[in-house]
Order: sequence, then structure tokens, then C-alpha cells
Amino acid sequence: MNEAEIRERVAAFLGGHDPSGDRLEFLRARYDAGLAWVWFPEGHGGLGAPRELQQVVERELAHTPQIDGGIQGIGLGMAAPTILAFGTDEQKRRFLRPLWTGEEIWCQLFSEPGAGSDLATLATRAVRDGGEWVIDGQKVWTSGAHHSRWAILVTRTDPDVPKHRGMTYFICDMHAPGVEVRPLRQITGEAEFNEVFLTGVRLPDELRLGAVGDGWRVAQTTLMNERVAIGGGPARRGGGMMAPVLDAWREHPELRSHDLHQRLLSLWVEAEVTRLSGARLREQLAAGQPGPEGSGMKLSFARLNQALTGFDVEFRRDLGYDDWTFRRSENVDFYGRGPGYRYLRAKGNSIEGGTSEILRNIISERVLGLPSEPRIDKDVPWKDLPR
Repeated sequence: MNEAEIRERVAAFLGGHDPSGDRLEFLRARYDAGLAWVWFPEGHGGLGAPRELQQVVERELAHTPQIDGGIQGIGLGMAAPTILAFGTDEQKRRFLRPLWTGEEIWCQLFSEPGAGSDLATLATRAVRDGGEWVIDGQKVWTSGAHHSRWAILVTRTDPDVPKHRGMTYFICDMHAPGVEVRPLRQITGEAEFNEVFLTGVRLPDELRLGAVGDGWRVAQTTLMNERVAIGGGPARRGGGMMAPVLDAWREHPELRSHDLHQRLLSLWVEAEVTRLSGARLREQLAAGQPGPEGSGMKLSFARLNQALTGFDVEFRRDLGYDDWTFRRSENVDFYGRGPGYRYLRAKGNSIEGGTSEILRNIISERVLGLPSEPRIDKDVPWKDLPR
């Protein structure tokens, strides 16, 4: 399938569906037409077409109802590619359409109080009981859990084998009895993060993704896609966090100085390198699954955002943020708020989606091929690890 054929598909779709009508019905029809993710298989929101043709679809449908990337980010960027890779046909039919249309929001139950940077040490247990699994444990830093219908969940199913081999991956019903969501107040005053307690939560085996004990491999698919979703998304030149900085620079010539100008030029160069690296990464994605290179993009995204927001606050000489009211955030907004909010929120960029320290290890070992650090716990049964 080529670009001309995609354009014909879009034109035929618009000929039969009015964008000014019901938003949800339009999005459902777009999914059914294979114009959600064109590289997905037919029947699951795609056409089996090359991934790079998605940008053609987005341009042609730019002025039609759109999905909400903020509230749907985890479902779109992490759950969907994992379900596509490891889900059964029934799971794909059940979950992918309402995930893409936004009818069902997703969150990610990975990190725990004692298993953040080293996810494989997680302790949330899943014990089989006939055709069900009983889940007990605690997760933390769960974005959007308070408005999510489903979650991707990694558990410990076999404590007698080394930590990477005894994990199993599930789709968790966030409305199931025993699921409790508590807010975690952030530095901005908001609570988009949560801690989630799982007490005797019963999940049918039909909600398992991948084989029993293969959860680490399934989770790697999620994590690699997560880092691409956070750091490798398409950006226009001068866009992203650079845009409000440039707006302020143009609007306030009286605040400029030679030193600030030199720093801004340096940040511009770094932003361009990051943007072009992201374009190259997306070209690699078109040829296959994401690899460890996404860790480099996510690392660069975090460092650049923090530098740009720091520059913005310093240049304006105004924090511009004094609303510390506790409230539940319905969205993740990196760019659309004032400079003070952006500065504070960017501090989380080097933690969420993998800490910058861990990402440097991944880059050094899996991209540069450097020797890995000694790991004496690699072959030790999980139950014998010190905690």
C-alpha cells in the first residue's frame, strides 16, 4: 500500500462519515476503517500498511475529531502495542477499539515501593485459583489510575526462580473488588499520580497477557514503547517545550542579554538534534519493533525539558505559579500551562518512564555495547533476595 492508496482510503471514508456529527461514532468508524493505526492488522484498527503512512492519515484527518493523547497516552503508547504483540485474538477484539476511541482509559501498574528502578524485584503476588488469579500487593506512581478502566499489570507468580523468570503479565480490571486508588500529591499541588493497593483482587485467566512466567519479556515490550511514546513523539521545529521559550524571547526584547542569547542558541541546537534523532527513530520503528534507542530519546527529552523550563523561568524573572490547591488532574500537560508549572512538572520527566540513571545503563550496555555492571542477584531465587 502506498501514499496514493491511503489518500483514496481517507477520501472514501470522509465521503461516508461526517466529521461534524457525533464524535464517538466518527472515531469508531475511523477505527473500523483501519485508519487508527495503519500498521496494525486489518480488523484491529489498521490496514497492515507501512508505519510511515500514518502521518499521511493524520494530515488528511487533521480537521476531524481527534483522540486525546494526554489522558489516553498510556493506553495508546504502552497497552496497545503490548496487546498487539502478546494478546489473543479475543483480547485484541475486546480491548483495542475502545482503547483507541477513548471509551476506556488505561493506566500502568508496574512500579512498587521496593521495585522502582529495578522492576524485576517486584513483590505483588498472583496466585492461581482454578481459572482465576488472586492478586495481592501495592503499586506506586500510577498516572491516571483514578480515571482508568483497565491497567497493564506485572506480578510475581513464582518466587522460587530468579527474579526475571517468575513474573506474569495481566490486564487488570480497575473496577474489580479489592482495587483501591489513593492520590499522591505532587510538587505542583496536583495529583495525577496514585498509589494502588490490590487486596484479594480476582482476575480470570483470560486477562493474562503472554505465558505464565514470561512477564519480563512482555514488560520489556511495554517499556520500550513507553520510552518512545514519551521521548520520541513527532515534533515540529521549534515545538514542544521550546515553543513557549521562543514566544517569551520574542515578546520581551527588554529582558534579553548576551549570555542568555548564547544559552538559548545552545538549547536550540540541542532541541534540533533531539527532534531529528526522533525522526530517525520513527523511521527505524517503521521497519520493526522499538529497541533500546528509545531510552536515549527519553533521556534527552527529560534533560532538555528541564533545561528549557529553567531557562524560561530565569528569563521571565517570574515563577508564575502560586496555585498549590490540591486537585485531581484529568490530564498530563507538559506544555500548556504557565512557566512556573512547566518548571516544576518537568522535574518528574527524569523519573517517569524509567529514571535517567537506569536509561544511561541501558544505553551503555545495549546501544554502545559496554560491559554490564556485575549482578550477583541474577541467578538467585527471588525469595532469597535481601529486602
